[in-house]
Amino acid sequence: MSEGEKPSPDGLGEAAPPHYLGHRERARQRFLQLREQHIEDYELLELILQIVIPRKDTKPLAKELIRAFGSFSGVFSATPQQLDEIKGLGLVSATNLKIIQAAAQRFARDRMVPDMPVLNSWSTLIDYCRAQMAFNDIEQFRILFLDKKNRLIADEVQQTGTVDHAPVYPREVIKRSLELSASALILVHNHPSGDPTPSQADVEMTLRINDVARPLGITVHDHIIIGKSGHASMKGLKLI
Repeated sequence: MSEGEKPSPDGLGEAAPPHYLGHRERARQRFLQLREQHIEDYELLELILQIVIPRKDTKPLAKELIRAFGSFSGVFSATPQQLDEIKGLGLVSATNLKIIQAAAQRFARDRMVPDMPVLNSWSTLIDYCRAQMAFNDIEQFRILFLDKKNRLIADEVQQTGTVDHAPVYPREVIKRSLELSASALILVHNHPSGDPTPSQADVEMTLRINDVARPLGITVHDHIIIGKSGHASMKGLKLI
């Protein structure tokens, strides 16, 4: 009888179940008992990987992914090609992780109830923006277009750029606002460096957009900057 087999009633060898199956069940039970707020990032990622990779011990892989990309969110923000470089994952599994990320982002978006003013739930807005942008490795400039009651009309990415710059053209911003009959805007962009502190260029660009929007009856409520370490509100900082 080979190692790892156990005798069966008819005397034939029967392969022992993989060692990780018991661990998987214990991990699931731990999640049910403690919920997501009380388990480590690698434990939650391990459980997700169990769905993506059903026949493998995923605990070492979960720890390796977090080490490689710096955080739980960093793993999901990595590109499929970057994920594919991690031994033991593969492009199909990497793509499945991106599908899970897209589902989480869609969930965050849908929490912003269409018939409710966006400004009524600031924490939901920030959660949504962080889910979309916090761990992008290039700058992205997006606009939330609002109606007269501050309800969301559209959320659009206007520009993508480099690691430290995304070109923004005030006339294009206003042109799109008029096309959507928007009465107000919330500007949002990310800082891939992780530090959400507004730069002087950020402030100047926001003021230019505001100067063009105001005479047309379009209000710029805020410009939010998202970083890995948090967010900054230009209105909160009294920069607009």
